[in-house]
Amino acid sequence: MGRDSFMADSVKKSARQRLLIVGLACVDFINVAGHYPEEDTDQRLLDQRISRGGNATNTSVIVAQLGSPVEWLGTVAKDKLADVIIEDLSGTGVLHDHVCYHDNCKTPVSCVIISAQSGSRTILHANKTLPELDVSDFSRLDLENYSWIHFEGRNQTKVEQMIKRIEEFNERRQLLGLETITVSIEAEKPKAISREFLSRGDYVFISKEYSHSLGQSSAEECLKHLQTSGLLKRGARAICAWGEKGAWGLEENGTTVHSKAFPPIRVVDTLGAGDTFNGGVLHALSIGKSLEEALKLGCQVAGQKVGQNGFLINIGALDSHLLHAS
Repeated sequence: MGRDSFMADSVKKSARQRLLIVGLACVDFINVAGHYPEEDTDQRLLDQRISRGGNATNTSVIVAQLGSPVEWLGTVAKDKLADVIIEDLSGTGVLHDHVCYHDNCKTPVSCVIISAQSGSRTILHANKTLPELDVSDFSRLDLENYSWIHFEGRNQTKVEQMIKRIEEFNERRQLLGLETITVSIEAEKPKAISREFLSRGDYVFISKEYSHSLGQSSAEECLKHLQTSGLLKRGARAICAWGEKGAWGLEENGTTVHSKAFPPIRVVDTLGAGDTFNGGVLHALSIGKSLEEALKLGCQVAGQKVGQNGFLINIGALDSHLLHAS
């Protein structure tokens, strides 16, 4: 599917309830080296490129390609580098109606080193001046437009207030017998969010790094710990991806489901693999697929991503029944 198709589809999607993804956008300066450099050495790069980056926008472009109406919400600097972000979102059909622009700021930048030898990625990130999204920015949204809101695990204090507004909105909807907004959160970096924050999501995405911070050495152990520790709110579900071992999910009734990984022939670029997995899962869940089916789609798109550069997905290589509502 080309970019022109994404643009045409986005017009149709805008009339339906959206999946909103809240979080960071930045610009990635990607350096592809033959191998990871040793300190104080010179090395000629195999490739170098500039692209849109950031967990939330990575996930958004995957969701859009899979067919869900999706909007990204975050902050953007009013500088030329920000054009890289906005042009890419527009080209892939990601709505960005409510982004918050800031004067006298610089676009956050990540310097990425990709090892062609191993496919590993090392990220050096800098945000000198751009503020995080404020609660007042979020409050201007008409929540009637959204069926699902996903928060990248950052900016915790303000995000908690945003979720509180959603909870109040949901309470009013329940009284009227109307559908409520599903809230999902991502727990990737232990320093970014507290354990207590996990209880704010209907769905919680737990990274391998965050699992280790909980003292767990496998996805299964992590989900069992979450089930028995009281860290999740009642009825919440949890998702934990574990690289080449696939991904596990904790159902509302306490049972676990699993999807195997779908590795490429050769690992090319692991940058954004977790964000890609999240996008596949969010799309599938938002159209009513089971948690097990959602894990499978997430693993399929993540496997495809690590076998290539960039985030354009080959839709035809995915199981078609996972892409559409039953």
